[in-house]
Amino acid sequence: MPTVKRDTYTPDSLLSVAVRVFNERGYDGTSMEHLSQAAGISKSSIYHHVRGKEELLRRGISRALGGLFGILEEPRAVEGRAVEQLEHVTRRTVEVLMTELPYVTLLLRVRGNTDTEVWAMDRRREFDQRVAELVKRAAAEGDLRSDVDARLATRLLFGMINSIAEWYRPDRAGSNGAPNDTSAEVAEAVVRTAFSGLRTH
Repeated sequence: MPTVKRDTYTPDSLLSVAVRVFNERGYDGTSMEHLSQAAGISKSSIYHHVRGKEELLRRGISRALGGLFGILEEPRAVEGRAVEQLEHVTRRTVEVLMTELPYVTLLLRVRGNTDTEVWAMDRRREFDQRVAELVKRAAAEGDLRSDVDARLATRLLFGMINSIAEWYRPDRAGSNGAPNDTSAEVAEAVVRTAFSGLRTH
C-alpha cells in the first residue's frame, strides 16, 4: 500500500519557505505553485495553514516590523539623553536586521502593489518618523549637529543600515576565509561611522 506524504509543515516553517521564495522571485513573481514546489507540499496543504500568499506576505512583514518597533520600547530607547537613545536604536536596528535578515529584506523590498504592501510602507514611515524625532531632540539638546536636517540625517542613517541586507550573508565566510562579522560587530561599526559625523562631541 503506497505511503502518503504527510504535511509536516508548521505555520512558522511554511512562512520561512515563503519568505525565501518571495525574496528570490519577488512577491509579484511568486505564485502559489512556486510556493507549493518550494515547500514540497500541495497547494491545498498550504491553504490549510493560510488563506493565500498575501497572508504569508503580511506574516513575514509583521515579524520584521514587530522586531523593529519592539526596539523603540526597550529601556535604553526611552531613557537618558536623546543621542544615547538614538545610538541604542541604531545599534539594535542593525542587530534585528541581521538576526531577522530574510524578513527585514522582504519588508525593505515591498513596493505598495497590494493592501499589505501599502500598510507595510506606512509602518516603515512611522518607524522612520519616530527615529527622526529622536534626531531632532538630540540636536535640540546640543549633542548632534544642528546644520544637518533631521529627516536627511535619518535617511542617511537608514541608508547605511538597510544596505546591510544587500551584502550580509550569515552563511558565507568573509574575504579572508574567516566567519562573517557578528551582528554586534557590524552594529558597532555603523554606530561609530555614523555618529562620528553627527555628534558635536
